[in-house]
Amino acid sequence: MRAIFRVLYPLVLLALPLLALPLLSLPLLSYADDTALSRIAFGSCADQNQPQPIWHAVAGAKPQFFIFLGDNIYHWSESYQERLTEYRKLGAKPGFVELRKLASILAIWDDNDYGAHDGGADYVGKDISKRAFLDFFEVPADDPRRERPGIYTEQIFGPPGRRVQIILLDTRWFRGKLRERKLPLPINRGPYLPELDPRVTLLGETQWAWLTEQLKKPAELRIIASSIQVLSSEHGWESWGNLPSERHRLFRLIQENHVNGVVIISGDRHSAEISRIDEGFRYPLFDITSSSLNLRRSFLKEPNRLRVSRQFFEENFGLISIDWDAPSPALKLEVRDRSGVTAVAEHIDLATLNPLMLPMPQPVQ
Repeated sequence: MRAIFRVLYPLVLLALPLLALPLLSLPLLSYADDTALSRIAFGSCADQNQPQPIWHAVAGAKPQFFIFLGDNIYHWSESYQERLTEYRKLGAKPGFVELRKLASILAIWDDNDYGAHDGGADYVGKDISKRAFLDFFEVPADDPRRERPGIYTEQIFGPPGRRVQIILLDTRWFRGKLRERKLPLPINRGPYLPELDPRVTLLGETQWAWLTEQLKKPAELRIIASSIQVLSSEHGWESWGNLPSERHRLFRLIQENHVNGVVIISGDRHSAEISRIDEGFRYPLFDITSSSLNLRRSFLKEPNRLRVSRQFFEENFGLISIDWDAPSPALKLEVRDRSGVTAVAEHIDLATLNPLMLPMPQPVQ
């Protein structure tokens, strides 16, 4: 008996920290399909080992949803229990607990919570990362994400005339190898060059087919969440611009299928900005980037010919506000600092994102 005790006692001591740290300590709020959404917050890049004071400002914005855009924790172990322990540190942050009382949580991942720096399809630990991700965010056992590859998902909220479709893409699970730039790197440029081989994928054929079907569903506003930037493509760090055939495929999908109401949200860059493209589209396409929640870095200004705001480097979160009751429903895209003060903003008449019978422009490259 004493021999068994000597074996089990150290294991119990090791397990105590895991038991002491909660998962999401409050039940997930849920919104019925007929609940109109008017305030959606989002952000990325949260170091679980550092204070996260920004959550109080996020809660103060009173969002109905908060969308994690990736790098929700920073951890690279292939141990399920170790990854879950790191997630539990996020779940125990007082400000995050406060937010959980007000808002539902949706999430995708990026490389640092996927488990490999700039990682893609060849990461061997992705199944473990996926299980820890789905368990922490309390994804139900019957959710399709539990069975199919990747963590992409979609949901529509609101009655006809006020429908908001939220599409969360997985930019990691299927992504092919990136083309690396030769050293030394140019000043203020990242390590990647565009890979021109159209066979190298970002989303993978399964996810592309799924996305095509989701964009056929009726909605007045579609929020497409990507962990990496879609429009900004000049800086040489991770973005859709690294795989221009995939970027063009997304643009073509929106154009040729007359998909209305698209706004893109993205993270990753440890800075915030709003980008816009008009050429080749029936309506302006915006990509609002919010990063980071608590991991501030000092960067030189990155090149981005599509930027329509300043580049903001302090801790921040994004907010989309929808005024459905205005004579013409309107959107406000914002990046707010950790005090809740607006740093950059863009006002959009929702009707401009929903043109019906305009001539088809030529696809952008």
